[in-house]
Amino acid sequence: MSYALVTGAAKGIGRAIAASLAEKKYRLLLADLDGPALQRTAADLVAQYHVDVQHLQIDLSRPGAADQLKLWTGGYHHLLNVVVNNAGYGLNGRFEALPLEAQLNVIDLNIRAQVAISHAFIPVLRNFPQSYLLNVGSTTAFQSVPYLNVYAATKAFVLSFTRGLRQELKQSPVSVSCLIPGSTDTDFVNRAGMGVSTLKIAQRFNMTAESVGKTAVEGLFAGKAEIVPGFTNRLNAVLPRFFPKSFVERIAAGIYRPQPEKKLLDPLPGGV
Repeated sequence: MSYALVTGAAKGIGRAIAASLAEKKYRLLLADLDGPALQRTAADLVAQYHVDVQHLQIDLSRPGAADQLKLWTGGYHHLLNVVVNNAGYGLNGRFEALPLEAQLNVIDLNIRAQVAISHAFIPVLRNFPQSYLLNVGSTTAFQSVPYLNVYAATKAFVLSFTRGLRQELKQSPVSVSCLIPGSTDTDFVNRAGMGVSTLKIAQRFNMTAESVGKTAVEGLFAGKAEIVPGFTNRLNAVLPRFFPKSFVERIAAGIYRPQPEKKLLDPLPGGV
């Protein structure tokens, strides 16, 4: 029985992808920064699917993390034929107002870690008649997104990097795909620090993490280059091509611009 490695697996899309793989009887190697949530996820998947699940708490944004991950998985390399690069996050706000160190950490996790893990595990994946590498992007990759600026730029990199890598490995046993989810009901919006107004817009279009995870695994094993779950997201992936970039950026700015949160009740005239 084969193993799959999934990063960012404690919650959200990563957990859902892991569950979909477990449903197909894949044994799992799960990594995440959130140790307690990761431990709960591992226990839940073992109980529900009766597969072996190993887990590692790790900060993948730190230098050398990919090497540490490869060392930890070393005993499973003869069975490891699926790698899912899901770990990532974003920050919502004005570029100049957000701490620089935090924004550089987004780059370290979303780009450096994904590139390093891909580089570390492609030689492992080459050892099978058929294997799979899934990098997780975002529909923000298709346009610039003011106030979610660094995150969107990292996901544009992920999409470009993954498509180029797919061509490089076309004659190899490694099938490379990019998952491009849109708004999904996960903890992403809270970690990004999005305001109430942005959350309300997102909720109108949210997909469940479970549906995204199932679509991701189906597309991965079908060998798709780009996996865009949901009709609305597929539409959003295409529409920006037909409008001026400045128009698309103004629309995005209107959605993600931080707004002062309104009070629930206005003070009464002359009141305290």
